[in-house]
Amino acid sequence: MITIPAIDMAATGRNIARMRQDAGLTVRDLQDFFGFTTPQAIYKWQHGTAMPTLDNLVALAMIFGVTMDDIIVVDTDARAQISA
Repeated sequence: MITIPAIDMAATGRNIARMRQDAGLTVRDLQDFFGFTTPQAIYKWQHGTAMPTLDNLVALAMIFGVTMDDIIVVDTDARAQISA
């Protein structure tokens, strides 16, 4: 078994919401940028119920002018175990 840090999805979602607001963007702006037909994916990201895909994280980092590490919050106390 390997123990790895887990992503704090709620804190990551709060980062996305804060960075979006700091950039002066609306949810609709992001929806249009990604070409989504509905804003549900962005709301799920912001509420921490889903994570953006890697390519969407790269795009968010570019939009916000930050690194992906700035967006993702790693919870070093909560660890996930995986089988190798």
